[in-house]
Amino acid sequence: MSAGRPARWTRRHLELLADDAATTAPVIDPAAMPRILTDHDLWDLWPVQEEDGSTCVISGQELWMALSAPILGRPEERHPEERHDQARIRLLAKDGDRWTDLGHAFADGASPGSREWSGSAVRRPDGTVSVFYTAAGRRGETPPTFRQRVVETRPALVADGREILLDPGAGHRELLRSDGVMYLPAEETTGAPGRIRAFRDPGWFRDPADGREYLLIAASVAEGDGFGGAIALAETQDGAWSLLPPLVVAEGINHELERPHVVVHRSRYYLFFSTQRHTFHPDGSAPTGLYGFAAPSLTGPYEPLNGSGLVLRNPRAEPDQAYAWLVLPDLQVVSFANYRSSPGVDPRSAPAAQARAGFGGTIAPILKLTLNGTATSLVPAGT
Repeated sequence: MSAGRPARWTRRHLELLADDAATTAPVIDPAAMPRILTDHDLWDLWPVQEEDGSTCVISGQELWMALSAPILGRPEERHPEERHDQARIRLLAKDGDRWTDLGHAFADGASPGSREWSGSAVRRPDGTVSVFYTAAGRRGETPPTFRQRVVETRPALVADGREILLDPGAGHRELLRSDGVMYLPAEETTGAPGRIRAFRDPGWFRDPADGREYLLIAASVAEGDGFGGAIALAETQDGAWSLLPPLVVAEGINHELERPHVVVHRSRYYLFFSTQRHTFHPDGSAPTGLYGFAAPSLTGPYEPLNGSGLVLRNPRAEPDQAYAWLVLPDLQVVSFANYRSSPGVDPRSAPAAQARAGFGGTIAPILKLTLNGTATSLVPAGT
């Protein structure tokens, strides 16, 4: 596929941001998001897809994945930000509004990384599941580093009555890492989430226009005096993956365009990603939210949705209440419950007990969008 010039997300676009009920999520009632696991945090969820993009259903249940980490020691002693250093992919089943934990997706030590970060999954016609994910660090390392590469494993899906699991004997192979040319190397040994280069969050997509498979990847490019967030595109030919030029580049305004994914709706390609207020330049110059662009084809040309790119933001009263939004083909939007607001306090750097008291660590209420050309709006609750 020939890729066009990347769309530029600029400060001019952010100047068009406005408070609007159509792009603002309602405040989450904590009672509406009971924890699925009492001893683990859950975040960054995604469905196992069929090759047509629909959600895989096994034994009457939808099959999902999420990142998970144990709450070690007393819950109030474990800072929620430490979960990234323990992250593993977990298998979940969804039956209506009820979620069931199916345990770790992979066997202990199977991943080539020290942690498993976000990705995507698709069930194949032969009964296997291609799981694309981010291997962070290297197996057995201490302390954990922030090296990132895209890995695939393709285990058989085993379903025996109500028991569902992935064959633990499947191998894991590296598919892609940043090339150091189009995309900056994501090889840092020290850092913290939100302050490191990216090459992660592979989002699988089959383009209905050509039937071919692609991956969208959160990446970093050289931008001005530092690095900027970008959405990389990769294609496969004869089983080998190669990088293409980026679809979107943040022009010095943000360095982290996470969890990119595409939804085709009424012949338009909607490219969505999530980012946080503290990764904008300057810090806090735009809200934590779901952002997006639209184009007539996978490679563009892309225009920012709603003029600014903003699709869905957290309410001002709760600027960190949810994160990692994922838009499904039916335009439902899933995310996880992040931090409830504590005036004057940054929960990421608050004492562990205070941060833990305000952290959700579970799946947030599901929202729904309408899409009309380059305009989007949130469907009001109860509609």
